[in-house]
Parts: sequence; structure tokens; C-alpha cells
Amino acid sequence: MTLSLILLLANVLVSITCFRNRELFFKLDFQPYMIVQNKQWYRFISHAFVHADGFHLVVNMYVLYAFGKLVESGFAKHFGDMAVPYFVLLYVGGILFSAIPGYARNRENYNYHGVGASGAVSAIVFAFILMEPFAPLTLVFLPFFGLDAWMFGGLYLVYEIYMDRNRQSPIAHSAHYFGAIFGIVFTAAMKPELILQYLP
Repeated sequence: MTLSLILLLANVLVSITCFRNRELFFKLDFQPYMIVQNKQWYRFISHAFVHADGFHLVVNMYVLYAFGKLVESGFAKHFGDMAVPYFVLLYVGGILFSAIPGYARNRENYNYHGVGASGAVSAIVFAFILMEPFAPLTLVFLPFFGLDAWMFGGLYLVYEIYMDRNRQSPIAHSAHYFGAIFGIVFTAAMKPELILQYLP
């Protein structure tokens, strides 16, 4: 069983349990105010295994399944015996780094709640993009229009930053692009040679 599949199953198990148990949901979700007031640091990690609803869960797990196995294969190729610990660091680092904006902005906001694996998933997607910049990616809503991975990544980042600055969406767009940035930086730091693919 791949590490991606183990993480997927963990997300599904915890999320479905929380769908049925709202008390547990609010004990695990991301609440910066509770972190500050009650020192509940575990929320930096636990929130990433909880999802708002079935659609949120399915989208994140679809992307995790699709890209996770590709990144695991890429890490095995580039990092050998260190592939598994590096993949764990990528996933956990994506969770933590993507939570920074929400924490910084909402430490005094009692009403702020955040959930989802989007930051970790974004880190995985952008680790793949760094390793395979010219792989064709087909957009979900435009199935007959393919883009190179690096082009898709660029458009995705522009969109997420724009939406985050508008602040009119309940979605934590900052978590998406902070996770993406972590995926690029971490993978590049572990294998600087990958950056050479982008040079003329």
C-alpha cells in the first residue's frame, strides 16, 4: 500500500467520523483563537484530516490520489531510500506552512474555523510540477484542453492569490498557494538540480 493511499484512507476515516460527530469536528478543526488561548497546538495538524463536507473531501482525495502516487514515484527516482521520509515531510510541511496565513490573520477571531487537506495536497501537486514541468495536465472543467504543468501551476497561483486578496470567499485560498510554495521550495531544496529544467 502506498503512502498516498494510507493518507487518503486516514482523511476519509477522520472526515466521515467528524461528519457524524460535530463535537469531534470542532475539537479537531483549525481555530487560531483556541490555539492561542488554550495552547491547542495539535490543531495545526488535525485540521488537515477533517473536511467541510463530502464534496470537499472527494475533491481533495481525488487530487491526492492522482498526484500522490506520481510524486512518490518521482521521489523514489530522485531520493532513493529517503523518498518516504521526504514525502512525509512534504505532506506535513504543506499542512503547517499553509496554516500560517490563517493563524496570523485570525488569532483574535473567535469565529474563524478552517478544515481540509488542501495545503498538503497543493504541496504535492507543485512538487510534481517542479519535477515534471512539461507534463500535460488536463483542466478538470476543460477536458479537451491540456496545459503543460508549469503553465497550469502559474495560472493556479495567480487565481489563488487574486481570490485571497478579494477576501469574499469562505475558502482559505491562502492555504492553497502557501502549500504550493512549500511544495516547490521543499522539493527544490532537496534536489536543486530540478531547477535547471526551467533554464533556457
